[in-house]
Amino acid sequence: MSELLKRNEEMELWESIFQTKEYRSEAEDSLPQEMEIQAVVGASGFGAGKLGKEKLWNATVELTAWKEEGGEIHQEGVLLSTPADDRLLKHLQETVREDSVIRCRVRLSRNGRYLLMTGPVQDGNDPELRAILEEQMQEVSMEVEGLGRFVLDRTVDWFETRKDWLGTEIILSFDQDEEEVMESAIGTARILMEDQKDWDRRVREYAADELLELANEWAENTMEEEEEGLEETGQLVTREQFMERMELESIQAQEDGDFEFWFLDGNLFYGHSIHVTGNVEGGPDWADIEG
Repeated sequence: MSELLKRNEEMELWESIFQTKEYRSEAEDSLPQEMEIQAVVGASGFGAGKLGKEKLWNATVELTAWKEEGGEIHQEGVLLSTPADDRLLKHLQETVREDSVIRCRVRLSRNGRYLLMTGPVQDGNDPELRAILEEQMQEVSMEVEGLGRFVLDRTVDWFETRKDWLGTEIILSFDQDEEEVMESAIGTARILMEDQKDWDRRVREYAADELLELANEWAENTMEEEEEGLEETGQLVTREQFMERMELESIQAQEDGDFEFWFLDGNLFYGHSIHVTGNVEGGPDWADIEG
């Protein structure tokens, strides 16, 4: 009885979405034929976004393989998609697991780029797709001379390893790409790792020069709020203090000498990350806070 009630509640979620203009618009952009498929979900679950004043989320999840009952397997990659309100999005995120096989009814978009969901998701059991899933979940690694073993993080599609940087353990990464592009990024990583002290100083100095004034503006605003009875207390910092409080978390090496440094902010910006980019030829060239 409880299972039947759960299914009825789930259908009510979908029925409310089917009546929206956003869903009807997506349906008009899809082929009229509805089909039942089984599919392999990628390394990430449902994500969502919305533009401007849109009321509904555009909920999507990547499928790495899918097939109709008795049909051929498609492995070119496609998105499973639906407009969703907060309740349906939460339900999808809780029930559709990353790295799983699912079953659902869909309509193919006219441009072939996504599959529009036409109802609930259930667990799949197709043997061929389960074999693809097992292969998909195998660890992928790369041994890089002088830098060690990098493991592919499929959620962000980059190779990463943990390295010592002036006594602090950081994540060093580069994107999975064509061999030539990855070799270029590995070259960038080697340059940075071979002269850690100089690059650490240059990046911190650049961040301080670009963001010190902003950090102290935040501190001044917090002190004014504290005078009004709020609990947080701001504190002005010097250039040297700013540099000391930055905590390096990760470096992403890129092709053609480009790089990105990510720092924890040491509470300079109350938990925002400090992001610095640049190139090994010209040095750091941009810094801001994010998150």
